[in-house]
Amino acid sequence: MGSLGVDDFETVERELAAPDKGEVQVRNLWMSVDPVTRLRMNRNDDQNIAPPAFALGDVLDGGAVGEVIASRDPAFAIGDLVQSWLGWREAFNAPASSLQKLDPGGLPPQSFLGAAGATGLVGYVGLVHVGRPKDGEVIFVSSAAGAVGLMVCQMAKAMGLKVIGSAGGPDKIALLREIGVDEVIDYKAAGDLTAALTAVAPEGIDIYFDNVGGEHLEAAINAGRPSARIILCGAISAYNGSEAPSGPRNLVLMIGKQMRMEGVTLLAQLDKMAEYRSHLASWISQGKITWRETIVEGIERAPDALVRLFDGKVIGKMLVKLA
Repeated sequence: MGSLGVDDFETVERELAAPDKGEVQVRNLWMSVDPVTRLRMNRNDDQNIAPPAFALGDVLDGGAVGEVIASRDPAFAIGDLVQSWLGWREAFNAPASSLQKLDPGGLPPQSFLGAAGATGLVGYVGLVHVGRPKDGEVIFVSSAAGAVGLMVCQMAKAMGLKVIGSAGGPDKIALLREIGVDEVIDYKAAGDLTAALTAVAPEGIDIYFDNVGGEHLEAAINAGRPSARIILCGAISAYNGSEAPSGPRNLVLMIGKQMRMEGVTLLAQLDKMAEYRSHLASWISQGKITWRETIVEGIERAPDALVRLFDGKVIGKMLVKLA
């Protein structure tokens, strides 16, 4: 564990053979850069968490959108857009069964790695199926200007919730106000997060969508109303840490408040993608959902893109444009 740097990565060039029968050759156009990649470097497979951990020397992987450039499977033609879990490479051969053909339907292809893909889905499932929101409830979202947080804030507003978002720095705070977040907390300037949250939610919160862990989670437990729900989506504050996090130190409060805390992971929720995209299309048509992207170009900049996820300056979805 500890801070990640670009010197921790190695770029390797290899010749790509022609695809075998039943395979498709893809040139990646876009790849997703996600905090879970860092988490997979920290742990081992004894923890029985999917996707699996990386070992030293492994080729990284992740979400990607690409174009078919050769095919030996009748279901795919040259020029088809496809989605895969084979990012972190410029091109690859893979069994046709491992690819999903994309029909963008007017959306930019890279949105299927973010708002219209895994990023949006995990936010939707966490909010709707774990959080079970009711009209008029109060939700607190950490890392609210991040890829998942931005989507959750807007979905919650579309569902009639009062939304409190936490982010760091004036640019992110301005963005949250622009998308209609009701109350904003600049955690970098707030000092005592519990005091800051209580000031904007004096009667407490009903739902907390956690992308950060640590002090944010502790503040949410302090401010939680009876029967509040906590959705655990990420704990980015701990991914680069060299020591185990010190908290939250107030879990005992959840007993008396009869609060519920539940984790949400992407791979367990893929069956809800059609449901989510149906709602997303409606929200987009009503002007209730927008998204932001931070884009760097070239496979050689992918390590820097991952490192930047943890410097607090990335807004929205981090993507690498490959071609």
